[in-house]
Amino acid sequence: MRIRRRHPETGQSLVEFALVLMPLFVIVLAIVQFGFIFNAYVTITNATREGARNGTVYIYDAGLSKAQNDLARNEFIKTSLLASMNLLAKTSPQFATGSTWTQSGNTFTNGDLVVTYALPSGTTDTDARVGYQITVRATYHQDLVVPLIPQLLPRDMNGRLGLTSEVTLVQN
Repeated sequence: MRIRRRHPETGQSLVEFALVLMPLFVIVLAIVQFGFIFNAYVTITNATREGARNGTVYIYDAGLSKAQNDLARNEFIKTSLLASMNLLAKTSPQFATGSTWTQSGNTFTNGDLVVTYALPSGTTDTDARVGYQITVRATYHQDLVVPLIPQLLPRDMNGRLGLTSEVTLVQN
């Protein structure tokens, strides 16, 4: 009978695999988290662009006052932005909007949505806001679900990553 001796290297590959597995697992999870963040960023950017575009093609109603038209335009922007967010959460705490707008000069705020009207120099002021620059800014608060990743990224007070998109277009 032959006696089989164990080599001192027996089990070495198992130990090496265990040592490499954790860093590899963290890298894979970081890639997954980046995918979630990138998806949310692209979606909120496209939704903001769609909202701003719809704000520029809003048809002015002469039967309404300037303030009423601004409110109707802002609601049109908000509705189109929310419709374009696809599978992103459209409610608080990820994206907060309400039924009322807060106005400060030509800036209107509704939760995480801000619409600003600016009159460029050389443009005449009209009630229809023709020639105004409409700036739509939306902030989406992305959850960070992968462990260890939140310590590497800036977060808001609720521990979420704030993704902000801002688009400026000219009112027709």
